[in-house]
Amino acid sequence: MKIDSHHHFWSYSAEEYPWIGDSMAALRRDFLPEHLKAEIAAAGIDGVVSVQARQTLAETDWLLSLANGNDFIKAVVGWVPLADAGVREVIAKFAADPKLRAVRHVVQDEPDDRFILGADFNRGVSALHEFGLVYDILIFERQLAASIEFVDRHPKQVFVLDHIAKPRIKDGALDPWRKKIRELARRPNVYCKVSGMVTEAAWKTWSEEQLRPFFDVVLEEFGPKRLMFGTDWPVCLAASGYARWVEVVQKFSAGLSADEQEWLFGKTAVQAYGLR
Repeated sequence: MKIDSHHHFWSYSAEEYPWIGDSMAALRRDFLPEHLKAEIAAAGIDGVVSVQARQTLAETDWLLSLANGNDFIKAVVGWVPLADAGVREVIAKFAADPKLRAVRHVVQDEPDDRFILGADFNRGVSALHEFGLVYDILIFERQLAASIEFVDRHPKQVFVLDHIAKPRIKDGALDPWRKKIRELARRPNVYCKVSGMVTEAAWKTWSEEQLRPFFDVVLEEFGPKRLMFGTDWPVCLAASGYARWVEVVQKFSAGLSADEQEWLFGKTAVQAYGLR
């Protein structure tokens, strides 16, 4: 089973998606299951993991309703108010739905680069393991050091690093990102998504040669059994079509064995998220 481990849905409105600026005008429309179903069918993808794009409980409810109405949506990475005192009860409510497999907070947008180490936030994260839920780490490269400390506070928690921690691909800056990725990858409870790379490069002029060194780093450090393919559709459309990104990762991974490619393109996501 081939899995796209990272994509989003939305019914577009400027008020709810203020981050979609003028440079992303192509994203200012609805992106719904019927649109994605056509993309995955053309690209040979069997199932997807739907990830929150708004930090509201209504978003988590909505994604779960879409997942339960569409068999190809295998799991949801939702949002809950992790820093709230009563979050355990909220987690329990949503975890009753088997399609909720993970939770995410948009840490990359927090003004404090050490937000992820906050006491209230960590108290909420510590409740996820009890319900068998994964935590998706969404950060920029500059937040990697704090994120390593964060992971070390939760040794029994399964983590998935989104978008290879958003390195400065546009600048060709492998370091210090590479050193910190190597350190993070030493934690066996951390998986990594090969996603979101084209939008960290120059959208109109990126090349495979520019991206390849960053892919090679995460492949070497995490190995194919802790790497999972993702498209970040529809955000990726600012720089790449869906099928194009599938082709790029297939090309990058062509030197792997058939079994290793199966892990990258599906088995890792099944294992990490406990997909059914």
